[in-house]
Amino acid sequence: MSYTSYDFIDSSILIKSRTLTKETLDTMTKAPIVRMAIILLTSILATVDSAHAEPYELSKSDVTEPKAISSAEISLFGVKLGDSESKAVETLVNEKISGVKAEQEATFIFLLDQRKPTGPMAGVRIQDGKVDLLFINNRFAYKTRGIFRNVLNSESPEDIRKLLGQEEYGDENVMGAVMAYDRQGFQVNYLGKDINIEFAAPR
Repeated sequence: MSYTSYDFIDSSILIKSRTLTKETLDTMTKAPIVRMAIILLTSILATVDSAHAEPYELSKSDVTEPKAISSAEISLFGVKLGDSESKAVETLVNEKISGVKAEQEATFIFLLDQRKPTGPMAGVRIQDGKVDLLFINNRFAYKTRGIFRNVLNSESPEDIRKLLGQEEYGDENVMGAVMAYDRQGFQVNYLGKDINIEFAAPR
């Protein structure tokens, strides 16, 4: 709403200047409807994406179609995004996974290669009692199945694009590349020989 310079001189003039035309009323009535329609459409698109996703256990499944990937269907040794802290600890720490050493540090559960425990090869982050992030890196390539095994063995960002398609946005320079696929809920960080993939809720 806009006021002219005389709006504040006389209250009766101010009241008259606030009188709404039919066109203004129509616009005000339609605006919330348009906003609701946009929210509904976004929700439907997210549901459709999830409906077409395949369950993908990183250590077992041979999912090779990039469009069939959604972080909501990704699991790491049975642990998925949204799982409780108790389930993550029971599955990754208390139950012994062959060839894997588990360590808890702050909000993370790190998984190390028992043969060469030089650093984490995979893990999860726990916030507010729930798993909100999964990650794997090239140390985990020998245990990974499906398309992400090839991603972890890629030699350039272009190799990764050939496998996953063009990223939604990112940053690339001589040091490496950050490639975000937010609608599917993951991000690839490429730093030469070091490749890290993070899985979070789709956006």
